[in-house]
Amino acid sequence: MANLGYLQLTRQCVQQCRFCSNPPTGAELTEAQMRAEIDHLVDLAYDGVILTGGEPTTSPLLFATLHYASERGLQSRVITNGQLLARKAFFEQCVAAGLTHLHVSIQSHRPEVHDFITQNPGSWDKVVTCLSHVPAMGVTSDINIVINAYNSDHLHESVRWLCKRFPFIRHFVWNNMDPEGNRAEAHPECIPRPHEFQIPLEQAMDHLHRTGRTFRAERVPLCVMPRFAWASTETRKIIKEEERSIRFLDDKGLVRQREFLHDKGAACDPCRFDPICAGMYSMGRHYDERELSPLFDDPLQVVRQVLGRQPATELVERIESRRGRRAATAPSKVDDLGAENLTP
Repeated sequence: MANLGYLQLTRQCVQQCRFCSNPPTGAELTEAQMRAEIDHLVDLAYDGVILTGGEPTTSPLLFATLHYASERGLQSRVITNGQLLARKAFFEQCVAAGLTHLHVSIQSHRPEVHDFITQNPGSWDKVVTCLSHVPAMGVTSDINIVINAYNSDHLHESVRWLCKRFPFIRHFVWNNMDPEGNRAEAHPECIPRPHEFQIPLEQAMDHLHRTGRTFRAERVPLCVMPRFAWASTETRKIIKEEERSIRFLDDKGLVRQREFLHDKGAACDPCRFDPICAGMYSMGRHYDERELSPLFDDPLQVVRQVLGRQPATELVERIESRRGRRAATAPSKVDDLGAENLTP
């Protein structure tokens, strides 16, 4: 898929993750709003919709949304903590309604760490049960991991364990946490430092790369993942000139993201990767720009890896024209899905 629309169905959840940037507010999408948003994605020629929240499986509109998206020709994905999908009958109902793909959030292969982060005792057992149902359901599943201070030192161990326990999983996504998001403000101890997760993240990526799996990382500056710069979500969007739409259940409303840019520091000025790097989110507030360092390899090799071919001269020129571009507003605000608070 190229362009995917995100749709918040609810702001309810059965967990209280310490880093959550979209905690419960009581907001719910109406059926009329849901149909209008799905129709809008079809009009934009999007390929699919990702249902999110809160926890979308708690929404009374879940089945209706899956049905309607399928009717309109969109593939349906769900970002989930897996708690309700541990119930096989409920999982089967979702698949029958049109669910084709899961993004399952599991924060650690260590039960005590996962349950501590989610503040939901027994949540690890349920998310593992959810994953165990996947092969029989005929759907595919990715793994979502939010990088935080409690799991940053063993990202590689979690990946190896998940690959061994669930060999059918072929794709992993890491999101460096949003330290300005709601519940995270009450838990600043969750915020990781790039130098703390750089080596575990590289080891995790190396394992997946060697075993033929794919992966992406968001809100991670390229100087923290130089070997796998092509796996940055923002970098891929920049190079492929893609966009994404997100419908929030708050004042942000519909956000159509066309720019993928966080904050930059002095080290970014001489960096050859500057045009294809989004920079560091929340820099100067929760992250220190002194952790950034310039890269001097040829960024064209990353462009080729992302595209799988030699880029057109015009594309290279457009990418290079981004050099020196900086965030229009400071501080920038990015939600947990990585969409900047831009005017639609």
